Amino acid sequence: MLELFDGAVPVEKTLAKWYKEEDKSNYGAFIPFIGTIRDEDGISGLSFDIYEPILNSWYDAWVLKAKNQGAIIKMAHSKGDVLLHESSYIAAVFSPKRRVALEMIETFVEDFKASAPIWKYDLKDGKRIYAKDRSTAIKGAGLLGVKK
Repeated sequence: MLELFDGAVPVEKTLAKWYKEEDKSNYGAFIPFIGTIRDEDGISGLSFDIYEPILNSWYDAWVLKAKNQGAIIKMAHSKGDVLLHESSYIAAVFSPKRRVALEMIETFVEDFKASAPIWKYDLKDGKRIYAKDRSTAIKGAGLLGVKK
């Protein structure tokens, strides 16, 4: 399940919903990762643009990887502005065994940071400024790799 939210991801509601969806599925592990906007460099928050067709394709490939290991993976991300100390990203793995979930959540989050077509902007002094120094070019994306 991939969910996109305008603004901050509602952490408690999303995690509770995911848990309820899987509470009878006989998974022995539920490992979430929550990304939160840190107070740094004088920003008031971050803003995100997403290219959904590539994100959906990337995520679907991960769903298959998880299924091949008897697991499922869920993800939520923000579009637009997210203020300090709010969440912009949640991922979770459900699996029969904890080791699968622990290893998969780490690999998933790192691949997300390297491969997802999401562009980050600093919110600073009422402006939206592309965070080029903290962005990663998407492998093989050509013009979609990095915004100018």
